[in-house]
Amino acid sequence: MPAKSNSNSNVHPQQILVERALAENGAVCGAKASQRTVTINLSESALSWLHARGHLSDRQMLAGETLRRDYEAAALGPHVTMSWENIPLSRQKRGAPTGLNRTERMIQAKTRFDGAIRTLGPDLSDIAWRVICVGESVPAAEREMSWPVRSGKLVLKIALDRLAVFYRIPG
Repeated sequence: MPAKSNSNSNVHPQQILVERALAENGAVCGAKASQRTVTINLSESALSWLHARGHLSDRQMLAGETLRRDYEAAALGPHVTMSWENIPLSRQKRGAPTGLNRTERMIQAKTRFDGAIRTLGPDLSDIAWRVICVGESVPAAEREMSWPVRSGKLVLKIALDRLAVFYRIPG
């Protein structure tokens, strides 16, 4: 289905809205004309979905976004192509670099990410990594880890509280 646009001024401008069929058990599946449909924002993360519906505090949301930013800055996800950032644009001499170079920023982000995951421990790091870094939905993460339904949100909130302490987020 083509993406829909929404003219509401409170809506994030980069939304990708699609219509999906809703099965009788509440699961989202392929579109069929005879079933009820639901509009899904494909660009919305599981964390932002929970925060928008009041399930996460601002502090918890910021802690999760900080972990995700460190994960992405450390380039821990899969790569499709090489990085073209460090190729010189000309043969002229350049001045001394200001701040950290890309490699140093990646190393610092990886160090922070590893520290955060270590702080969470083996029990909380799995749900945090799946939902925050990889972008799995909470129900999908619960199924993958064979957890009871609706337990993932509670465990995720505990993990986010620990991350907020680790990142020294006031609150």
